[in-house]
Amino acid sequence: MSVPAFSDIAKPANDLISKDFYHATAAILEVKLKAPNGLAITTKGTSPHEGDISGSLEAKKVISKGITATESWSSANVLTTKIELEDTIAQGLKAEFLSVFNPKQGPKGQKLSLYFKQGAFNTRAFFDYVPSTGNVNAVVDGVVAHEGFVVGGEAGYDVQKAALTRYAAALGYTQPQYSVAVTATNNLSVFAASYYHKVNTQVEAGVKAAYDTKSSSTVGIEIASKYKIDTLSFAKAKINDRGILSLAYNSKINSGLTFGIGASLDTQKLNEAGHKIGTSFTFEG
Repeated sequence: MSVPAFSDIAKPANDLISKDFYHATAAILEVKLKAPNGLAITTKGTSPHEGDISGSLEAKKVISKGITATESWSSANVLTTKIELEDTIAQGLKAEFLSVFNPKQGPKGQKLSLYFKQGAFNTRAFFDYVPSTGNVNAVVDGVVAHEGFVVGGEAGYDVQKAALTRYAAALGYTQPQYSVAVTATNNLSVFAASYYHKVNTQVEAGVKAAYDTKSSSTVGIEIASKYKIDTLSFAKAKINDRGILSLAYNSKINSGLTFGIGASLDTQKLNEAGHKIGTSFTFEG
């Protein structure tokens, strides 16, 4: 079986419940272009329900085998440079260096990420340098797998204070038609259990329950389903314990345009304002 990263142990259910629901923003426009020399350019604009419109421009190029460079510039005037090295230092090892720079304020941070995957083992290490404090924060996680079972753990460390800052654990079981996962995050204070089931080639279903031992007295529950209408389109629906119903529809109009629309309705206050609707347009060329 493929060994997931620590953050992906509950990925099937999390993706079903969280991805492709377009009501979170009023509109998203994304344009993806690829030049003959392999340069991939992506520009994205997001219009939130409240606040200013944001945008970004990204250019990605494979320099040579295993080496990729990505440069992006956002409407917040932030330049981000990422260099990726995969299987160049050692087989199974991927290294990423990320630098964030503001032309007016100077360096905003640097990050080194290491990914290593071999056999039944998958581990990652992230090192964040914060120029304003001169501090380095480190996060290390790891996952081992055996016959469908996966067990993982995560730990954060403040180098300046020489102190453990966070820890988490997760357990999962995966089969071709279904997966189950239990996670304990925020220093083992937030517990979540999820179940994903691929009913058939057209229908997927999932449920997630979460409980915060520090700030909540109730368990939050979300139930979602996805229906593949045909090879080019699908519909999704989910509802939570607070009665918020979310609906989404996605269709690939042609080889260059994908359209998505979604809505969020408070079923307990249908006659009041507060419902949301959003759209997404993705152009590829």
